[in-house]
Amino acid sequence: MGVSDSYLSRAEVQQILGINSFGLWRLARKYDDFPQPTEPPYNPFAGFGEKKEPEEVWDGTQVYRWAADTPEFTHRGAVLLRPREKDLPAGRWAGFQDTVRGPALDWHTAVGTIRVVHVDDRKVATDVASALAASGNPDGVVTVCALYGDMSFRGPSLVASDTAHPGIEYEADWGDVAALAGQDLPWWPHLLRLPQLIREWQPGATAAVVEVPPNANEKILRRAARNDAFDVTSHLAATDMANDIRNERIDHTTHDNEIFGKEGYGETPNPVAIAAVPDTSHHPLPVGGERQILKAGWSKLALSNHPEAVAALEVAVGREPALLPFGALAEVPVSTGTISDRWTRRLTMCDPTAAHVVLAQGKKADAFFIDPLTDMPVLRTPDDGGRPVWRFYAPLSLPAGGAELTSVVLHHTVWVLTSDDHVHPAPCTPSEHLWWGNGGGDRPSEAAMVIDALLDDLGATLNLREHWKAPKGLTALLNEDHRQGSELTRSTLLHARMTPPRTN
Repeated sequence: MGVSDSYLSRAEVQQILGINSFGLWRLARKYDDFPQPTEPPYNPFAGFGEKKEPEEVWDGTQVYRWAADTPEFTHRGAVLLRPREKDLPAGRWAGFQDTVRGPALDWHTAVGTIRVVHVDDRKVATDVASALAASGNPDGVVTVCALYGDMSFRGPSLVASDTAHPGIEYEADWGDVAALAGQDLPWWPHLLRLPQLIREWQPGATAAVVEVPPNANEKILRRAARNDAFDVTSHLAATDMANDIRNERIDHTTHDNEIFGKEGYGETPNPVAIAAVPDTSHHPLPVGGERQILKAGWSKLALSNHPEAVAALEVAVGREPALLPFGALAEVPVSTGTISDRWTRRLTMCDPTAAHVVLAQGKKADAFFIDPLTDMPVLRTPDDGGRPVWRFYAPLSLPAGGAELTSVVLHHTVWVLTSDDHVHPAPCTPSEHLWWGNGGGDRPSEAAMVIDALLDDLGATLNLREHWKAPKGLTALLNEDHRQGSELTRSTLLHARMTPPRTN
């Protein structure tokens, strides 16, 4: 996760280097590479109270690294960056340790005990070193190392913090720590970095074969797949997605081992001992069932009122929304006399379904509805400012019945008017959003592609993956800044579709 920032006052720099104020003044003149003062970290409360000139500060990591590399101050610099004698005696493993931030292994070395915490999160090294310093450091640890979450030239990257100055972190080299330990250091892939496995490890042990634990999403889907309240197609849909998650996690873990356990960049292999590998005896699990069956299963879950259907649907919305029976989320203000007001008159009030609950996204709803022509869930809810809005999913397609598009209205989204006197939110795929003009990042080519398809077939199934291929004339028309409520007739749309782009 990287080295955490640390800043030192003038007094703290003097204390670390064992010098007085005159000595600090002398350093800046004697050593051209001595770190210069830097800007102090931003203080949001600096503008309150008495105004003071900001005190000079130094980057703690820079000072600590500089000291380790400067003969006069090497003994006061970062322990793992100090020059070391050749042929130091080999270290030895000193067992497992629980720490305030996770499982660790201790190594007795020629420079003292090094504690390696097998966690890759922010400030792990600092937190563990600080806890040791505060408790009197009963184990005599000189340096705490934690995983960086990245790869260096000789193994996984490490962040270190010395117990003498636990507030300062610096990058350490896996190869250097392994050399001090006298052996390859064990490494667990992220998903198998389990305290029990680390506790049981001993030098020379073969890699443990371990089942990759399920994550929260897989557990949710497995519960839905076992629930007798749902039919067999819903079970199949939930199982297929759960299997896909499991397969991905096993593949990811295998790839982790390949990356972090690779042989290295030179002739000398990286000193990494892979300590655990995923159990692949049933890998891969079957996935990719008949898509229409999977969609039918998710449609039934969307109509359920069971809490486990809600949880499963939330997973699907974030993972594979194309399997769900609805398109993109839209929100329009409740307003009389607008095109959306005309649409809402046909909505039918209903009890909430799983789709309604997912649509609400944790917000309170005043009432729940369904569009009887498209079966799309709709709800009325206050927006962040307390104003009532209609929130709904766009349909994936419209009922045709021999009708055709007569016009579109641009009102917070695109609305379709048809020759059989119906109003519909324009269909849209789940990952897109329909807009026009300056849409704050949204592209008018998506709306142009939808309108182009509906002009030819009101019930068209949409594919917006290549929306940039929409007719240039339609895209140009929708690229204009139309006012809310603007209506574009069929004739206007057909004319624009036939009009080639104009170049100056």
